[in-house]
Amino acid sequence: MNGMIIFALLAVLMLTGMPISISLGLTVLTFLFTMTDVPIESVALKLFTGIEKFEIMAIPFFILAGNFLTHGGVARRMINFASSMVGHWHGGLALAGVVACALFAAVSGSSPATVVAIGSILLPAMVKQGYPKAFGVGVIGTSGGLGILIPPSIVMVIYAVSTNSSIGKLFIAGIVPGLLLAAVLLGVTWAVAKKRNYPRMAKASWGQRFAALRESIWGLLLIVVVIGGIYSGIFTATEAAAMSAVYAFIVALFIYKDLTWKQVPKVLLDSANMSAMLLYIITNAVLFSFLLTSENIPQNLADWINHMGLSPWMFLLVVNLLLLLAGNFMEPSSVLLITAPILFPVAMALGIDPIHLGIIMTVNMEIGMITPPVGLNLYVASGIAKMGLTDVTKACAPWILVMIGYLMLITYVPAISLWLPNMLGM
Repeated sequence: MNGMIIFALLAVLMLTGMPISISLGLTVLTFLFTMTDVPIESVALKLFTGIEKFEIMAIPFFILAGNFLTHGGVARRMINFASSMVGHWHGGLALAGVVACALFAAVSGSSPATVVAIGSILLPAMVKQGYPKAFGVGVIGTSGGLGILIPPSIVMVIYAVSTNSSIGKLFIAGIVPGLLLAAVLLGVTWAVAKKRNYPRMAKASWGQRFAALRESIWGLLLIVVVIGGIYSGIFTATEAAAMSAVYAFIVALFIYKDLTWKQVPKVLLDSANMSAMLLYIITNAVLFSFLLTSENIPQNLADWINHMGLSPWMFLLVVNLLLLLAGNFMEPSSVLLITAPILFPVAMALGIDPIHLGIIMTVNMEIGMITPPVGLNLYVASGIAKMGLTDVTKACAPWILVMIGYLMLITYVPAISLWLPNMLGM
């Protein structure tokens, strides 16, 4: 009964248009002060101790690294490299967009940032070459979702913090699913482009390919800094985030010289704004999690599911339906922070691997980025392409079906997520 009251309060506050962070905080305070005897001091203490985790520091650092590279010319160089490799196939520029999104995802950790960086350059070029604008928006809007699956990923950090899972293991686990999704998107894009006879580019020579690789190599090396550093044990995921921010600063300012000293304060301010917003959501979500735990809601839910006799595959189906629905109305960080503490204990009771669950939830969040009415990638793509939200949604609709099919594969073939970390002995 208490659980129903808590979620009803949250739903009512969100329906008023109130930001999710404030809705979470007000729900907790209203319930605690009217229906429990919890002292106010414990709430204040939880607010501060809730984000007093070393792992959370990774979030602002990854945001800063992504912003340095987004403001620099890294995206343009990655597009040139991707075009030189796959541009001569049917739909070459669209395929280059998928590859470029995968590469930029591996250095930015953010889905909207990937859509902005790649889409703002590629979409006008695709239209100029004769591609329908809707096709370009569908490809880039969906491929931008790779930004939260291919490590480093801010969404994975949030899941790890919410469930006390290993960030490093999650990052390694995201590599194979990320590359597989990129391959699926490439295959579908190529098939559609061949059927509709979309333009091809002239085949680049190996000399041109090596030149394009040499131009983009400094940006790509960020992947080695983060993943290599974590796997080799040189530093933790949080330290890797700090290193990536320093590396991105040096590359953008001193090597590529696309960023000037005058632009640095704006990049720092933008990163601080985004970090503050995310940390504020996390703080209130920690409070919400504290309330749920104090009312024994996750434990009661686990007991109820055990009593119902749900098998692991049925539970995962329910998880997917719940997350796909939530992704329509909330951005990924909020969805994870609310649902992970509830679903995690149940998944553990059913013997589901916590890393596998993390990858499933991340893929669900990817789909949420391209589903209305709150899909962030839709709004970003709409702004870049200067198309209405309805038109952008129609353009992404076929890709959403592809993503749902991929989600089923990831959900019921755990080896895709767990093979690499297990092979590396993590």
